[in-house]
Amino acid sequence: MRRNGRPRGATAASRIYTDLRAELVSLVRRPGEPISEAQIATAYGVSRTPVREAILKLSDEGLVEIFPQSGIFVSRIPVAALPETIIIRKALEETTARMAAERATSSQILNLHATIERQRDACAAKDREAFHQADEMFHASIAEVAGYPGIWKLILQVKVHVDRYRRLTLPQIGRMSEVIAEHEPILAGIERRNPASARSAMASHLERLLDDISEIQTLNPEYFDQPTKEL
Repeated sequence: MRRNGRPRGATAASRIYTDLRAELVSLVRRPGEPISEAQIATAYGVSRTPVREAILKLSDEGLVEIFPQSGIFVSRIPVAALPETIIIRKALEETTARMAAERATSSQILNLHATIERQRDACAAKDREAFHQADEMFHASIAEVAGYPGIWKLILQVKVHVDRYRRLTLPQIGRMSEVIAEHEPILAGIERRNPASARSAMASHLERLLDDISEIQTLNPEYFDQPTKEL
């Protein structure tokens, strides 16, 4: 860091990448919107070099698109890729839920209950961001309880576009309450030490993401890519 607090070098690129990624995944920067390297560089008090490094990394993740003659734009959600990613996540989290039911301690179960309470509070306050963060904590904690936190880290790498899509489901009337209702039987299965029940409840919860794709795309067509139909 420079004395005036501005980031420099690799630190600047890392911070800009982290901040921009959070804005893209949370849809603060909406699909299709232009991104100005110059504006970002000015905001952070840096040259355009670390900004370009961050943008290139985000491009590798499919979160931005770079058009040499037109500019940089927030990518639209690739609807065709969502089912496969959700299926991968579902397979992995069925495993963590099952193993959590086999290994959970009493204190870990209490922590899971506390996380659901955080979701209830966020739902009551209509705080979608706090709700999303508590949701992430619930799933990450189950992987931790299962003894394989690395599984959640792997899921984080593959589900970036699913997270963008999920943000669009939360404003739907009653959806946050429904998520809590879907989480409760997962926790109940873990608490009862019933691996099959926990696995089944997790599967049902994540299958809902598959079921809602078409509806959410119809409600927010401008946020999704529109694959060209073959003639």
